[in-house]
Amino acid sequence: MPKASWKRRKVTVVGAGAVGSTFCYTLAQSGLAEEIALIDQNSDLVRGQVLDLNHGQLFFPSVDIHVGDKSDYRDTQLIVLTAGSKQRPGETRLDLLQRNASIIESIASDVANAGSHGVLLVVSNPVDVLTYVALKTTGWPRGRVIGSGTVLDSARFRYLLSRHCQVDTQNVHGYILGEHGDSEFAAWSMTRIGGMDIDSYCSICGFCDDCVGMRNQIEQEVRESAYHIINYKGSTCFAIGLALVRITAAILRGQKSVLSVSTLLQDEFGLSDVCLSVPCIVSENGVERIVAGHLQPEEDESLSRSAALLRQANKSLER
Repeated sequence: MPKASWKRRKVTVVGAGAVGSTFCYTLAQSGLAEEIALIDQNSDLVRGQVLDLNHGQLFFPSVDIHVGDKSDYRDTQLIVLTAGSKQRPGETRLDLLQRNASIIESIASDVANAGSHGVLLVVSNPVDVLTYVALKTTGWPRGRVIGSGTVLDSARFRYLLSRHCQVDTQNVHGYILGEHGDSEFAAWSMTRIGGMDIDSYCSICGFCDDCVGMRNQIEQEVRESAYHIINYKGSTCFAIGLALVRITAAILRGQKSVLSVSTLLQDEFGLSDVCLSVPCIVSENGVERIVAGHLQPEEDESLSRSAALLRQANKSLER
C-alpha cells in the first residue's frame, strides 16, 4: 500500500446509526485514531452524533471528529461500512439482501472512484455476502476488503466457555468459523484453555458430566445470541463496537493479529470464490495471510456447508 497516499490513523465510518455511532464512541475513547470522519445520508443525525461525541473531548485522548463526505475516502487508512437497511414488514430476506447489496455496491464504488488506498471493513449484514459484493465492486486485492465476520461470535464463544469452565476469558482461545449466521460453527479442534487443548482440559475440568452436551449448548447459545439481544432491545451495538475497535487496532497499529474476519477464499480449506470467516493475520494492509490450519472432518463439512449457503446467496444477487 502506498503509505504516502493516506493519513495514518484516520478512520472513516459510513453509517451513523446504533452500530456506527457506538463504534465511533468506543474508538474515540481508545486513543487509536487521530481523525474520525462520520458519514450518513441523514444530515441531522450525523451532525447530532458528531456534536455529541465532540462534547466528550475533555474525557478521552484528543481526536478530530467531524462530519465526513466522499472526499474523506481518498486519504483514510480504514473505511468502516455500517450502513444498511432493516427488514421491512412483509419484506423477504432476499428483498432485504438485494436492497443492502445495492447500498454497499454504491458506497464501495464511491470508495474505489475516490482513489482510496486504505482498507475497507464491511460490518453491514449479511456481512459475508456484502463483503463479497464490496470486493467485486472495488476490484481491490482480496486482503484490502474484509468483513467483521465472526470476531464478535468468537468473543461470545470465549465468554460462554470461560463462564462455564470458570476461567478468565483472556485464557480461553477459540474461534467461531464460517458464515456470520445460522450455519456458523465452533472449531473445537482449535480451542485452547490455559494452553491445553479443549479435550485435555475437559478431562481435568470437573464442571460438567456431559462435555458433548455442554459444547452443543454453548455453540447454540452463540448462534442465537444476536436474536436474543434484538428481541430484548431491538439491536446489538456495544459488543460489536468493541469488536470493531479490536479489528481497527490490528490495522492501524499493524499488529498482525489472528482474527476470524470474513475474507475471500482462494483454495484455502479446499474452498474458493466465497467470503466467510476463517483465522486470518490482520495488519495494516488488511488480511495479510489466511491461517489455513487443519480442521477435523466434521468441521470441514460445516465450513463447506456455510460456503454452499453463501454461494447460493451470492448467486441470488446476479442480474
